Amino acid sequence: MVGSIEAKSLRTNGSVQLQHNGLNLEEKLDEFRRLLGKSDKDPLKIVSIGAGAWGSVFAALLQETYGGFRDKFQIRIWRRSGRAVSRETAEHLFEVINSREDILRRLIRRCAYLKYVEARLGDRTLYADEILKDGFCLNMVDTPLCPLKVVTNLQEAVWDADIVVNGLPSTETRQVFEEINKYWQERITVPVIISLSKGIETALEPVPHIITPTKMIHQATGVPIENVLYLGGPNIAAEIYNKEYANARICGAEKWRKPLAKFLRQPHFIVWDNSDLVTHEVMGGLKNVYAIGAGMVAALTNESATSKSVYFAHCTSEMIFITHLLAKEPEKLAGPLLADTYVTLLKGRNAWYGQMLAKGEINRDMGDSISGKGMIQGVSAVGAFYQLLSQSSLSILHPEEKKPVAPVESCPILKTLYKILITREQSTRAILQALRDETLNDPRDRIEIAQSHAFYRPSLLEP
Repeated sequence: MVGSIEAKSLRTNGSVQLQHNGLNLEEKLDEFRRLLGKSDKDPLKIVSIGAGAWGSVFAALLQETYGGFRDKFQIRIWRRSGRAVSRETAEHLFEVINSREDILRRLIRRCAYLKYVEARLGDRTLYADEILKDGFCLNMVDTPLCPLKVVTNLQEAVWDADIVVNGLPSTETRQVFEEINKYWQERITVPVIISLSKGIETALEPVPHIITPTKMIHQATGVPIENVLYLGGPNIAAEIYNKEYANARICGAEKWRKPLAKFLRQPHFIVWDNSDLVTHEVMGGLKNVYAIGAGMVAALTNESATSKSVYFAHCTSEMIFITHLLAKEPEKLAGPLLADTYVTLLKGRNAWYGQMLAKGEINRDMGDSISGKGMIQGVSAVGAFYQLLSQSSLSILHPEEKKPVAPVESCPILKTLYKILITREQSTRAILQALRDETLNDPRDRIEIAQSHAFYRPSLLEP
């Protein structure tokens, strides 16, 4: 079965042990539980907040890996109730179910098949939280997951969780975690939070600065920043669930990142740890920005490899330029960071959004939450980064004109995306005009400027 773990059971003194390619999963689980101070009869409780594609897959991977140890491990996923599944999606979901014998048999065993027949005929309305219990994420119905425990009451979901996974869009993170904080007022233990969210907020007072999702969570809940980590990497959710080889980095304080990397690692999903939380989170937001442009270029040039490579060179140089403003010694755009950028530009919802805009199959009036895809986080990130980098108080010296300019003036692609997506004063074809501007500098020049000048602005992270 696609999506099942490669596990075998070994009976030892009447107990069942699961081994994962020779690695004793129960020992790994027990080691992590001890680190959290869990007693023998107190299971490790994990909750995933938000049921987008990556959040749902992340929860499903943990359920498949450790769910067999019911006395030691529990995972649940929270999503809002009331989201109806469209008739069109219900029809497609029915086709997916009937194309997979394993899924069909599973639903029949669970007495859950009939409701999908009724929804297909239009005799019943399905809801997103309802189908998620059966393993269907609304944003990726073509990839059935394992059944999940779904909770729609936020207080019930989080009040006793040892680990909270933030699978929300960055635009919703602060609001939801402020509500979560109300339910944690009497907590004795401090939870560990893993954020999967990619995006930023911009604030202009008291000085211009950015707020990343981990900082939003820290501010909203008071959970110490060393207990808030970021997980990112070159991954497409459906492909990871289907056991395509992937890797990721968990970034943050050493106390938690190293044991979490070990706990989360699987044969097909290798997790490394890294201390540079800032660069990885910022890059996580930036790659979504430039992925939209990559989709536009691909659509407008009929998938021209040359045009896409030119775009890649310029957008990565802008990303490097921006990270040097935000971090004193940023992690180099190489390894998993580069791979994450590459896969997002190549295949992801933000690239898809750019393609559909350029082809005229969707329009900007539809907003940045698209049915079947979820939140297109790159749109809000374009506005946030442009607003931040256009502040005159952050001026840098223009290398040719020798006069102070706002940093955004050295980021022509970001400027163009802002005019396409936010002010809407230009069409998608403007992205090609930006690339073909004869006055455009060699991307290497932008990188050298960033690396050779004292660009770092500590205030951009700490107001």
